Amino acid sequence: MSSDGVVVDEAVRAAWDTYRVLEKRTSAEDRERAQQRLKAAMDSVGREEVSRGAVFLVGVLTGYLIAEPPRGGEQLDPLSDLIPAVVRRLPSFELADPEQVPMVTGVLMAAAMGMDAVAWRDRFGTIEPKEAMVHGFVLWLLADLFDSLADKPGTIDQLMRETFETMGTSEG
Repeated sequence: MSSDGVVVDEAVRAAWDTYRVLEKRTSAEDRERAQQRLKAAMDSVGREEVSRGAVFLVGVLTGYLIAEPPRGGEQLDPLSDLIPAVVRRLPSFELADPEQVPMVTGVLMAAAMGMDAVAWRDRFGTIEPKEAMVHGFVLWLLADLFDSLADKPGTIDQLMRETFETMGTSEG
């Protein structure tokens, strides 16, 4: 783990795979491949780095939703729109530990303030598995919000896959 907010590309790709595993529109075959990539990344770079990848993506999506809403829509206010919308929906995930909500809210707030979400989170030490799981749920919620605002399911997944392709970390 570096303290400068840098995350290994493979960990970012694997973190997006957590979204693909959670997303009900992901085909069984694609879900299986995503699970395999996720496991391989955890074996290769470690669970902690993949968790940091999820924090990184939460920061990216938060910043994007605030600065450039899909379809040129109205900008979301982080304090009255974005963060409450995400936090309110966390209890819909049965495995979301309520004790992790303050930290994931802090990550959202740091990102909304334009801070490096990973560097901010790194200041608090290791991301424990229960917290990592909740970051994965937040990532899914942000992606779902993005798709809802774009009024087209799968929009953010397509954008992310194109991004990973240009990074050389596409599905393989």
